[in-house]
Amino acid sequence: MRDREKARQRAHELVGQMTLEEKASQLRYDAPAIPRLGVPAYNWWNEGLHGVARAGVATSFPQAIGMAAAFDAELVKEMGHVTAVEGRAKYNAASARGDRDIYKGLTFWSPNINIFRDPRWGRGHETYGEDPYLTGELGAAYVKGMQGDGEYMMAAACAKHFAVHSGPEALRHKFNAEVSEKDLRETYLPAFEKLVKEAEVEAVMGAYNRTNGEPCCGSKMLMQDILRGEWGFRGHYVSDCWAIRDFHENHMVTDTAEESAALALKCGCDVNCGITYLHLLKACQDGLVTEEEIGRAAERLFTTRFLLGLFDETEYDKIGYDRIECKEHLETAARATAESLVLLKNNGILPLDKKAIKTVGVIGPNADSRSALIGNYHGTSSRYITVLEGIQDYVQEDVRVYYSEGCHLFGEKVEGLAWRQDRISEAVSVAKNSDVVILCLGLDETLEGEEGDAGNGYASGDKVDLALPQVQRELAEAVLQVGKPVVLLNMTGSAMDLRYFQEHADAVLQVWYPGARGGKVVAKALFGEISPSGKLPVTFYNSADELPAFEEYSMKGRTYRYFQGKPLYPFGYGLTYGDVAVESAECGGHSWEAGTDGKNGTFEDGKIVEWAQETLKTAMFEDMTVSVTLSNKSNVATGEVVQVYVKYLDGEDAAPNGSLAAFERVFLSGGERKSVAVRIGKERFAVIDKEGRKTEPGGRFLVSIGLGQPDERTRELTGKENILFVCERG
Repeated sequence: MRDREKARQRAHELVGQMTLEEKASQLRYDAPAIPRLGVPAYNWWNEGLHGVARAGVATSFPQAIGMAAAFDAELVKEMGHVTAVEGRAKYNAASARGDRDIYKGLTFWSPNINIFRDPRWGRGHETYGEDPYLTGELGAAYVKGMQGDGEYMMAAACAKHFAVHSGPEALRHKFNAEVSEKDLRETYLPAFEKLVKEAEVEAVMGAYNRTNGEPCCGSKMLMQDILRGEWGFRGHYVSDCWAIRDFHENHMVTDTAEESAALALKCGCDVNCGITYLHLLKACQDGLVTEEEIGRAAERLFTTRFLLGLFDETEYDKIGYDRIECKEHLETAARATAESLVLLKNNGILPLDKKAIKTVGVIGPNADSRSALIGNYHGTSSRYITVLEGIQDYVQEDVRVYYSEGCHLFGEKVEGLAWRQDRISEAVSVAKNSDVVILCLGLDETLEGEEGDAGNGYASGDKVDLALPQVQRELAEAVLQVGKPVVLLNMTGSAMDLRYFQEHADAVLQVWYPGARGGKVVAKALFGEISPSGKLPVTFYNSADELPAFEEYSMKGRTYRYFQGKPLYPFGYGLTYGDVAVESAECGGHSWEAGTDGKNGTFEDGKIVEWAQETLKTAMFEDMTVSVTLSNKSNVATGEVVQVYVKYLDGEDAAPNGSLAAFERVFLSGGERKSVAVRIGKERFAVIDKEGRKTEPGGRFLVSIGLGQPDERTRELTGKENILFVCERG
């Protein structure tokens, strides 16, 4: 295991030899060399959200939200490992040639573990969804995969953006997120706490906005009291890019750049992504900061560099360039795409039978789009396989493939001199000549993304509503009116209003942004070589009209835990080509069997009001291991996700609809029956009260075990029963 104290001592000795100017220079993201001390230049800024980004060729995984849909912590851990290996390979090659440019280092500013509380947020597809527990589990897995468990860290991960940050993008440089102590501790902080305390993430990045009045990169509450005080964080803290400048230009909490630099440094911000720390020497001269405080930050940064082995020979120095986009890594990425696909509707048309159809029409602006494959914060692939190309390659000469772009992604026409909707008549012709239509709609990083991104169609990156662009809606209506079977592939990183397609399309498949070669895997899923098995990590609402104001950070009315309406598609929902059901569960000498409608619970307005199971009583909850038996009644092999939800019944402090407490991905062959052990941590039976205190109350907890939530809409869509039982703490 790594010796942090030894690394810290080496950092202390090295920094002790530096002048004030040299110490201050090392707090820049683009830290210069100090030749007299043998310190090479180092750029702290690198990205690895779903594979190494912005540094040339690398293995491309599905966007983070797609990885979340896999509900597979081990898979996310593998993604972190692949990113670190390829990052080392690139670092070894670049540094050997003296290339220490941006995006060439080993400090990756990933993962993004903010909570996707509102589907209008443009950066939500960078996250692991709307649930704090799922986000924490996947985020911790990523960190462990990236940092490794060797004598040195393979690469350093960074949990961002700390904290209470999920839009609006247009206001982020001056926005104040006001949040209650309960929501702070129950929703916005748990994933960060897990990554710090359990995964030992090496870095934390602050957010642009203020939280309850304090800028997140200069917050005593967040940075000193909670992060380093309560949680014992020992790594380094980095500002979001040019966020410290916002202190005096937008938040107006300071008057000068020197004051902003001093506030950030004193609160514990070690690296400035930006230029405001160029004013640190003046701030020190004016008595706003001390040389000791500058040195402390420098020591934290060199501790990380020593932990990475950047001044030593390490076990990673021989990782060669041949590991980049190697066969093993590409296979892992393909498996990730396969597990990420979420089947939302299927009237039996899927999987398609290649022998039964002669023509297939592939229509839509995302059908042959590379941008729709990769999301944002992406690398470069040596090969891209769009949905159209994937289908063409899969059917070869056996099926005729017609194609039409159908419409622009959001503009009124494709060709500048043409009439409005200049591709729609071609799309109708394709549909008329096809036995089945694959309609590829959605967004890409130009329509949902980060404020200020080049080419962003909505400027801020946020969506104004949940509707597809008007031209795509018109295209969909024209194609569906032809009367041919239609399969919608929705390629977005967020929840959309898909009510029209739920009513009129024959099948709906949520593809997300599936990775550079994702079209190959999507084709395999369409034709049944693999079964979709992903689950939604976010709620798909009927429309934005059901949601509170975007700027409101209270969780009331948001996400599956607090939403009081009936969603279009619930969190945790997803179909397969198989017919898997939970048969029984055993725990603590008790056993339960899934029954017919009514036996496992009585529903009223979509809420469980009574149940008929024996109560599992215990004086003190410990970690619980439940043995869950599943059976696949079909002959189709498929993945599935066992999901456990816990709801406190005897108090008002808990989330009204319960919370995800455990999950386990399983694979069943056709006709297979299998048991899997699912661990429910004792912390899942804790409750956060209105003052933000974690309590372990007495009383009853309803436990649900199934393939989705125990809500009425999931039952309607799946026809599956969950096992319900009550635990009572005396």
